[in-house]
Amino acid sequence: MPRIVRPLGSAGLVLFCDHASNHVPVELDNLGLPPSELMRHIAWDIGAAGVTQALSDIFDAPAILCQTSRLVIDCNRQPHDTGLIPEVSDGTLIPGNLQLSACAKAERLQRWFHPYHDAVESVFLEREARGAPSIAVSIHSMTDSLGGIDRPWQVSLSSHLDRRLTDPMLASLRRVSNITVGDNQPYDLDPNVDYSTPFHAIRRGLPHLQIEIRQDEIEDPPNQQRWAQRLAQSLREII
Repeated sequence: MPRIVRPLGSAGLVLFCDHASNHVPVELDNLGLPPSELMRHIAWDIGAAGVTQALSDIFDAPAILCQTSRLVIDCNRQPHDTGLIPEVSDGTLIPGNLQLSACAKAERLQRWFHPYHDAVESVFLEREARGAPSIAVSIHSMTDSLGGIDRPWQVSLSSHLDRRLTDPMLASLRRVSNITVGDNQPYDLDPNVDYSTPFHAIRRGLPHLQIEIRQDEIEDPPNQQRWAQRLAQSLREII
């Protein structure tokens, strides 16, 4: 089940982390993968959960963390997208995802995708019921290279059409001279592919941010705290 931290937090931020965990339910037998593969970035967003938790602590903000590996079902993919239950990820074949029946796919949606998004919705709906404003902040992490291409950006913001918060956040982060900041690099926010921010924030017209942090920057708790503080400083400037 998803984990909700501070569901009634006082901050205007609502944090969510779609790829917080590399957990594979026992009945799926690790999807036929050795443990070493489940420790890789293909299974989760390394360090993202720690940053999300730290930001929740800093702001007293509600945070919702998915507790199922993205290899079981990717909770930030549209249900029709081919990457929802990947058969191959960064060159690794996922045996437990091969030739799944429509029934098996529907079961994964029912058991792990929908409960996570229901949890995110429950926080937004509760805030709407009491008239509390919300800013949606989605936390992700990216590997430092993919397909032989290095990624120089230590942090990046992914956006679509609404850049109310993206542009000032980029400007704030870029004022820190010792970090490299990306704008829709290596990922943009595509509502035809991405699910979480489009469904929970864009659909509501809420201001939002989607943040990617390079994984080698946040591999351990001290660096997760360091980046949470750095992001918090910029968030305070812009909201």
